[in-house]
Amino acid sequence: MSISDAIRQAFSLLVSGDAELWKIIWVSLKTSLISLALATVPAVIIGYLIAYSQFRGRRMVIWLVQAALSLPTVLLGLLLYLLLSRQGALGSLHWLFEQSGIIAGQTLIALPVLIAFTLSAVQAADSRLAETAITLGAGPLRVMLTVLFEVRFGVMAALIYGFGRVLSEVGCAMMVGGNIAGETRTITTAIALETSKGEFAQGIALGVVLITLALILNAALMLLQGDARPARMPR
Repeated sequence: MSISDAIRQAFSLLVSGDAELWKIIWVSLKTSLISLALATVPAVIIGYLIAYSQFRGRRMVIWLVQAALSLPTVLLGLLLYLLLSRQGALGSLHWLFEQSGIIAGQTLIALPVLIAFTLSAVQAADSRLAETAITLGAGPLRVMLTVLFEVRFGVMAALIYGFGRVLSEVGCAMMVGGNIAGETRTITTAIALETSKGEFAQGIALGVVLITLALILNAALMLLQGDARPARMPR
């Protein structure tokens, strides 16, 4: 099949509402959104606490969080596979080759992303903001909410990047999910499978979906951020 034929067939699959194709897309969106929802609140709180807390080993914690950003997802998949297998410590959960296993893996992938971005955003905020809130009598929770609201665009960027990260990863989903048709086959694992078989139409169609989602998410972030005009140079 030529490239042009594959592209035509790919768009035909998208437009015709191919059941298998849209099932794959649904599984990917479902697992990614659930994992992001599970990771968001604890990750944002941890990022905030690291930014404002002073404790022994703080630099080490920040280093580990940042190092986790470059952790190969296939390695995480291997570790989860060993834990979730029948002989593993978490084998009783029966999450291996289930969507629950993929969600667990993607949650662990999203956590360091959200923590690192939140930490960076909070550290970049004006320190007088928290000080003023405390002076006005705000409690710890109120201070945290005030600061996070001030850096909300940084947190939104973290969420969008985190969603893109879990949606596009392939190693962990392949090892823990098993790439089972109709159950654990995601967009990325399907692309890998179809490409290995020499069937490019479905892979191209799913690639178009990934690109479209990326464009939509980044457009949404730009709209939320408001005016995108360049900053003026000082005279």
